[in-house]
Amino acid sequence: MAVLNTFLGKVVTQIINPIILLLAAAAFVVFLWGVFEFIAHAGDATERKKGKDAILWGLVGLVIIFGAYGIINVALGTFNLPPIQKITGS
Repeated sequence: MAVLNTFLGKVVTQIINPIILLLAAAAFVVFLWGVFEFIAHAGDATERKKGKDAILWGLVGLVIIFGAYGIINVALGTFNLPPIQKITGS
């Protein structure tokens, strides 16, 4: 069982955490782009709608990503692994 815990810890630390970080950053960029579009095209209703949609989908993406992060932490707790692990040289 120790081998499985070590393997799962390395998978989460080196694969899952960077993927979650990348997806969260992408969702945040979409949100910011939507805010920019909404403000920059305040006079055009169709462009403002596109900005609103980008804001909405950016927020939806962030909620989904952080929900997945929570689910992963629950799964890690099931295997008695710490929720946050640092990458080590070994």
